[in-house]
Amino acid sequence: MNKSYTIFLTIALLAIIALGFYIFSIDTSNNEEVPQDKEALIRVFEPIQNAVISSPLIITGEARGNWYFEASFPVRVEDANGNVLGQHYATAQGEWMTEDFVPFKTELSFDSSQTQTGVLILEKDNPSGLSENADELRIPIRFNSASSSERTVKLYYYNSSQDEDENGNIMCSKQGLVAVERDIPVTQTPIQDTVRLLLKGEITEAETAQGITTEYPLIGFEPEGASLANGILTLGFSDPNNSSSGGSCRAGILWFQIEETAKQFDGVYEVYFQPEELFQP
Repeated sequence: MNKSYTIFLTIALLAIIALGFYIFSIDTSNNEEVPQDKEALIRVFEPIQNAVISSPLIITGEARGNWYFEASFPVRVEDANGNVLGQHYATAQGEWMTEDFVPFKTELSFDSSQTQTGVLILEKDNPSGLSENADELRIPIRFNSASSSERTVKLYYYNSSQDEDENGNIMCSKQGLVAVERDIPVTQTPIQDTVRLLLKGEITEAETAQGITTEYPLIGFEPEGASLANGILTLGFSDPNNSSSGGSCRAGILWFQIEETAKQFDGVYEVYFQPEELFQP
């Protein structure tokens, strides 16, 4: 009797253990998310993983049509600390309303990094904002600090000895403008950065010895933004003390220095100032 009871308990215990494993396996299989292979959704041809990159970065590849929305999706570069250095959109190079792969391409400019490594993130466009529709591909990258940290720009100052007529009179013209070179950090706002540097009026002793001068900086004269459209660059400034005025010759030379400095950049053909009262005689 005792032997039969022991066998019964053993069988019952084994049955309970087996049932527990069965229930656990069902729960696990129901809750486990099987990660989708990103290669089946998006493929990047360049840059490759751990590539050494510099700004601007050319990005090419192909993605399924549902990775896009209105023929584009966001891309960005982050440093190792998660700081966004630059962001843009990759654009479909064909009809995107399909389930097939569609080629994409973009050129992304980004700021210099304080870390040696970072990540390129290609994000599935998600107009719904729902987390279940979100997805992204992360590609580890390395930064080429030597080529991406700085760029050389020209600042236009003035040398009156180069702006004289045949009688030795100062003409107050662009003929007296002289370009000096400076290195600045690579950013997404090179025009504004260069104009700000010009307005500091920091001329070296060697340049001063050559006769190069400027009245910058002007008291209270500060940049307030820029916009470029159809070749026309509009620069905004704050000038509460009317420091940019004071005679047609002076105002004109101050104007010319900013104008020529801005025109060195591709796509800038005309330069306007806001408010229009700036640089008046």
